Formats: sequence, structure tokens, C-alpha cells
Amino acid sequence: MHQKKKSDVEIEKSNILMIGNTGCGKTFLIKCLAKYLGVPMVIADATSLTEAGYVGDDVENILLKLYEKSECNLEKTQQGIIYIDEIDKLALRGENTSLTRDVSGEGVQQALLKILEGTIARVPFGGGRKHPNAECVNIDTSNILFICGGAFDGLEKLINQDKKVNRTIGFGVGAENISNEEFTLENVQQHDLVRYGMMPEFIGRLPVITTLAPLTENDMVRILTEPKNAIVRQFQELFAMDDVKLQFEKDALMKIAAIANEKRIGARGLRSIVENVLQKTMFELPDMKSAKKVVVNAECVDGDTEPFVYGARNKKIA
Repeated sequence: MHQKKKSDVEIEKSNILMIGNTGCGKTFLIKCLAKYLGVPMVIADATSLTEAGYVGDDVENILLKLYEKSECNLEKTQQGIIYIDEIDKLALRGENTSLTRDVSGEGVQQALLKILEGTIARVPFGGGRKHPNAECVNIDTSNILFICGGAFDGLEKLINQDKKVNRTIGFGVGAENISNEEFTLENVQQHDLVRYGMMPEFIGRLPVITTLAPLTENDMVRILTEPKNAIVRQFQELFAMDDVKLQFEKDALMKIAAIANEKRIGARGLRSIVENVLQKTMFELPDMKSAKKVVVNAECVDGDTEPFVYGARNKKIA
């Protein structure tokens, strides 16, 4: 039997940078990926990280969380996924850097460089700052997949400004050559992120850059109704506790989705909109002994009317 020849090629990981508007599903996508692969995964918030020596979470504490999530199994830890959210909040805004030390921006980017690339990190079991007598675990980050995510608000304007300037430079360039084309996040390049305020060394350790499209209104409606933890299903279950059926008309769902898109609050904002629509009805419902059904339409979502409450004989209750 022919045996496959062993290769001396070392395959390195490719860390990922995800760019997308708030509430477009970045975190949910990573959770589904980790569940499908069957590997441990932790989510860290970049805004809570500080440079070593300052009050706050050191970057090594992320590795400790992954180690604990892996039930202290070192092998599983070194094959896990770490998702760092709100990474755009570490950007240095403006070209003039501060003369004082930046404990939560550039300093954190520098602290993340080694563990992103791959190193053996010495992490204290109890977390916090390291000291000589602390009991530590050595974690090799070479095969830990790091995925960073952020909204990068304002990046589109930066991309458009850069592209239009480049297209209008040179002798003999007339106004007719100026393109009115609007560039989107899909056109992002590494140098755009550097101009945004990210360190070149940091972006260089995130070779895969991907963008997520904003959710459409139809996507929002599906999120409202289809998943097991869909918001509409949750409220229907709450109303069922009082033996009341809750019904959302199609135009109401589309209106809720349209408001969420208009306010640019993404899927996270859907619950607050539904809460505002049903809050008064939920408060008054226990006193309506004959109530059996509540119907919500687009007018209710707009605030023009309250949700329609019907009794046992399908008569509207005032």
C-alpha cells in the first residue's frame, strides 16, 4: 500500500478581521462557527482591555478565559477560537498621536501583536498581573484562531475620500474624469484601516479581511419570527401565560424592520421596538379578564393606536 509522504511544509493560521454594521450578526456567526467545529470559543470586548501594568484586563486574560472554557484542557485551548469584539474602538483617531501613554488604544494593539502571530504566553491561573511567585500555565497561541470584529463607523467616507482623491491627481485631469462612484466597505484595503487608526503591524497580522452586508428588512422579519428564540415567539409565550393569543400582522413586522433599519440599530434594536409597542398592553392585560387575543398592525407600531384586544367572542375590548 502506498504511504503518503510526510510534508515538511508548516501551515500557519490566517486570523480574520470582520467589518460590519452593529447588529448585523458578527458575534452570532462566530458562535455558530465554533459550535459547528466543536471547538471552545470565548468572546472578549476590546474596550475592556488595557496595556499591561494598568488597571483593567490584560490581553493574556483572554487566553485564561479560553483555558477555563476548555475545562483546563491545554490541548483544546490551543485549538480554540477567540473573538475580540469592538476592535475598532482601539483605533487612534486623527494623525496626531497623543504625547501621553495610551492605555486602551495603541498600547493594547501592541500587546496583542505577539499572541495574534503566535507565541507561548505565560498566563497566571488567577488572572491579573504576573509576579514571580504566581502559578502560571504556558499556552501556545500558534494555532488559536483570532477573529476581530468591529463596525468601523465612518470608514466608508474615508474610503470614498481616498479613492476620489487618487482618481483626480495629475496634470490634465478635468472635472469630467472625476468619478461619482460610491465605494462601500467591500472595497476596503489594509491601508484604509491604517488611515482609520489601526497600526500597520496589527492589520498585518489579520490577513483575511471580510465585510458583512447590512441586514435587509426581509432579514429582520425572519429574525423576528423564525429562530427558536425569535422575539415574536418570546412575546407570544409571555402572552400565553395569561391565556391570550398574540398575533402580529405582516405589515406590523415590516414596519418594525423598517424602523430598525432607519435608526441603524440592527437586530439588537428589534426587541426594544417590540417592547415599546406592547408595554402598555402587557401592563393592563392582567386586569382584562375576558381578553383572549391581541393583534398588532402597522398603525400600532407607528404609535397611532394601541394593540387591538379582543374578548372570547372576538369582540374588541375598549
